Amino acid sequence: MIDRSGAALIAVDVQRDFLPGGALGVTGGDVVVGPLLELAARFRLRIATRDFHPPDHCSFVAQGGPWPPHCVIGTRGAGLHSAIDAIADIIVSKGSNRDVEQYSGFDAPGLAALLRARDVGHVVIGGLATDYCVRATALAARREGFAVTIAVDAVRAVDLTTGDGDRALDEMRAVGAEVRTCADILSDVCGEES
Repeated sequence: MIDRSGAALIAVDVQRDFLPGGALGVTGGDVVVGPLLELAARFRLRIATRDFHPPDHCSFVAQGGPWPPHCVIGTRGAGLHSAIDAIADIIVSKGSNRDVEQYSGFDAPGLAALLRARDVGHVVIGGLATDYCVRATALAARREGFAVTIAVDAVRAVDLTTGDGDRALDEMRAVGAEVRTCADILSDVCGEES
């Protein structure tokens, strides 16, 4: 069972630049929004993470990184999907230091402490992309001692190499994260609504 009083939803990087048509759009990335909204209705704390890069971030090709410019501070592409923005109680930004690549929401200052201060011991994670920021956030959450459930139908992978998303899910399972459908998660949430 997932006790809603000690659980939070983390919607990872559901930003315009990672949605279809964005600078680094994930194929089918917009499909995660509906399931995340269904989950959000059942959790008392909803956190959205976002990439929030300066224009000369180290991850960009022009600086020797692997990615095209994306989620640049002050651009439309850095914005969260409007429905995710509307349900987020807290927005956590990462990657704003030009010299540091950050994939995990826990790379942002204070996320673990914020969750502990609210007596959260379990995080349910969905968003973009399975094989990068979702993976990194889940692995970091486990290292921080949180129980982790991945909402498998609320994630999509980049899959630069075919199967990267599946391998990332296997890696998350290997460290103790559960991988479940949203329907299974919703049927397992208990506790009083806030």
